[in-house]
Amino acid sequence: MNYTNPMKKNQFEILNLIAQVIYDKKGINILALDVQGLSSIADFIVIAEGNVDRHVTAIAKAIIDELKERGESVYHREGLAIGDWVVLDFAGIIVHLFAPGMREKYSLEKLWAESRIVDLEIDVSKSVVGQKH
Repeated sequence: MNYTNPMKKNQFEILNLIAQVIYDKKGINILALDVQGLSSIADFIVIAEGNVDRHVTAIAKAIIDELKERGESVYHREGLAIGDWVVLDFAGIIVHLFAPGMREKYSLEKLWAESRIVDLEIDVSKSVVGQKH
């Protein structure tokens, strides 16, 4: 598939990297949705959870750092100070990280019910966080 988004790398590689970082940082319930044709603000949405607000913030910072090391910048970030719901915008991929209870409260999956679930490739045998690239 060809995407018109100007990201430097293949969006599926970025999606998988984001999911891997979330997994490596012990995030749970990782879901990626293909919202192309349904949303004008993103092609993909990643939704995941942390255990507490500080955990959510740590996961978000790890995603930002890992993608920055690989030449991708976050265009906008919201919620890092509080940590109950953090949003990271990577121009084409938006990441939503929730503290317990917040994901159910906002039910983003229901908002994008017509979207397609993306099969993520998470390697449970290795960690990418902190490795030199």
